[in-house]
Amino acid sequence: MNSSHYLRNIGTLSLCLLLAIAGFGAFHGKTSPVSVQIADKKLPIYCVQTDSPKVAISFDAAWGNEDTAQLLSILEEQGVKTTFFMTGGWVESYPEDVKAIAAAGHDLGNHSENHKQMSQISATECKEEIQKVHDKVKELTGQDMTLFRPPYGDYNDTLVESANGLGYHVIQWDVDSLDWKDYGVDAIVSKVLEHPHLGNGSIILMHNGAKYTKDALEQVITGLQAKGFEIVPVSQLIYTENYEMDHEGRQFIKGSGQ
Repeated sequence: MNSSHYLRNIGTLSLCLLLAIAGFGAFHGKTSPVSVQIADKKLPIYCVQTDSPKVAISFDAAWGNEDTAQLLSILEEQGVKTTFFMTGGWVESYPEDVKAIAAAGHDLGNHSENHKQMSQISATECKEEIQKVHDKVKELTGQDMTLFRPPYGDYNDTLVESANGLGYHVIQWDVDSLDWKDYGVDAIVSKVLEHPHLGNGSIILMHNGAKYTKDALEQVITGLQAKGFEIVPVSQLIYTENYEMDHEGRQFIKGSGQ
């Protein structure tokens, strides 16, 4: 995995916090997919403000499918639904896995056609990167996707506006399992369960192709449940209308005074 993924994401959050201190406020959302704009910077959804003890586990699927069947089996055994963000290449290489994910009732999410750094391409290219995967998944499953996660967590206004224009909510995360670093099962479990940002409305990042994810998943699930969290797909966690967002990319119900 490219470490710029995470450095860029941390930098974005730091910028947002600095802007908040400087006195910039959150802008209102709309009933269609939108993102907050702070000092001319648009933000995707990092997490959700909610009193309900719910979190979402999400998997990025861009390389390999060796562990996908086992992940789906664990999720079925635990009675948990999650979200898989898939690249176009992955969809094309493993169409039966895409169908299996859909048949199991998990969210199908868009992770771009070619796993490019989306902030480096034009609006037309952004739309093509999103629409190509959308069309492939639609043909395979009959489903229209509405969730997009940019590769490397890399985005800019052009990407967010392009995704919104195609009916997509742009999804990031506030809890990173760091499973891609291959530190081992215990490291993944502790990183999630002891993460300082873990709380109601958190979105957890994992990868379907990381070395130890399949071995850590059950412990992550049972650990979250032991903390009182219900695990739901991203689509059941985020607000799709009547919401606002703050400077950290956190959604909350419009008018709730957050």
